[in-house]
Amino acid sequence: MIDFTVNKEGLRHNIEKARENHIIIPTIKQMRDPELIPDQIKEKLKTTGLWDVDPVNLFRISWKNEPKESGGLYREVPNYIELPSALTGVKARIFAMVGKWFPTGCHKVGASFGCLAPRLVTGQFDATRHKAVWPSTGNYCRGGAFNSKLLSCDSIAILPAEMSRERFEWLSKIAGEVIATPGCESNVKEIFDKTWELKQRPDVMIFNQFEEMGNPLWHYNVTGYALADTFEAIKGEHDRFAGACFTSGSAGTMSAGDYLKEKYPNLKLGVGEALQCSTILDNGFGGHRIEGIGDKHIPWIHNVKNTDMAIAIDDEDSQRLLRLFNTEPGKKYLTDTLGLDSDFVETLSYLGISGIANILCCIKMAKYYELTEHDVLGTVLTDSAVMYQSRIDELNDMYGDYSQQAAELDHNLHMLALKDDNLLELTYKERKRIHNLKYYTWVEQQGKTAEELNALWYDTEGTWDAVHKQAEQLDEYIEAFNKEVGLM
Repeated sequence: MIDFTVNKEGLRHNIEKARENHIIIPTIKQMRDPELIPDQIKEKLKTTGLWDVDPVNLFRISWKNEPKESGGLYREVPNYIELPSALTGVKARIFAMVGKWFPTGCHKVGASFGCLAPRLVTGQFDATRHKAVWPSTGNYCRGGAFNSKLLSCDSIAILPAEMSRERFEWLSKIAGEVIATPGCESNVKEIFDKTWELKQRPDVMIFNQFEEMGNPLWHYNVTGYALADTFEAIKGEHDRFAGACFTSGSAGTMSAGDYLKEKYPNLKLGVGEALQCSTILDNGFGGHRIEGIGDKHIPWIHNVKNTDMAIAIDDEDSQRLLRLFNTEPGKKYLTDTLGLDSDFVETLSYLGISGIANILCCIKMAKYYELTEHDVLGTVLTDSAVMYQSRIDELNDMYGDYSQQAAELDHNLHMLALKDDNLLELTYKERKRIHNLKYYTWVEQQGKTAEELNALWYDTEGTWDAVHKQAEQLDEYIEAFNKEVGLM
């Protein structure tokens, strides 16, 4: 459960700071349904860039932003793309909501908001004395640093040293401090070690996405609803929402699947990870190149009991397809040989590396369950190729100049030839085995208790369901905060 205990002194400081910096905080309801956003906010957005460090951009933490670099408002249906069968090689319809049109170009501004907002509007986090620490494998710390900047808070971003150059360049301009920990995206333990070290400082507060319940609260109440809205907008007469897949990362998006399984009881929920670090599939470990989906542990906030399938994706597949979708020879193959629409091909740049992995998870699920043209699968594109041009350059240096022939080979080998291997349809016992892995990270290392761990398995109503319902309580605190600030 999220703690809403009020610290009166911290709350007073935060209200004063918000008033000084013209900060109004959006509610979860407004993020889910932008029609509820006041006209005075919308007028300001008409003259504000998507990535501008302006507090009004808090109101762009939504899947329904207009796809515009500046001045955009909102649309009825979330931003999404649907991938044609000629590209995926399966009959099932696959759609993916687009993270590119969030501020920072990534939906992690939402998850980080969900973690920060409860402590900000209760005064537990005091913006006049605390620095917000954002431990991450890449995008979450970007979202946290950006939200901190919008809310006039100091921030510390923590991420592995081997993440893309673009992430570090961007963070150097936004975060107050950037700490690079040893290793790649699967080296989460090193991130946690640095977090424990910082925890000893009285001037910091940790917002650990892997355990903060504000993360699943946001995704359940915003991402889950947006996925359902998208399906309802695109479904045919006989279509059914058959499944949803998300790479684990912090597992926040998996709670969007919790909402979908409530609304569509027959839906299958799959969790993805890198084959090179198959912790969920078979207790595996290792380094990998699917940036942003840290592994070697099971996140505290992953509701494993509600997960139907574990799917491992070879990181070589995601790398090769990144180059296919973002080079001229690759695009020419897609238009001239596959016959795809050129405007659609340009939208494939909306797929970052983890987004590509999400699509591949959907393809493997479709093949396993032998899904038809009336089955629809949904997922999200966490970020876009904007953060990975350096990776494309590295691939070109590694393999030489790209060609249409190489593009055709990559498409056939790394997408069309996917099989239903390296996946597991989860039984009760297998889900319990995965859940129990949390003990070794969270109880032995991070201060949780065995009783808390057991509650996540045996007391769904008192844990997961209760957290999801706390969105209404959070909105009440946000509305009270805004009223005291007095800018509306």
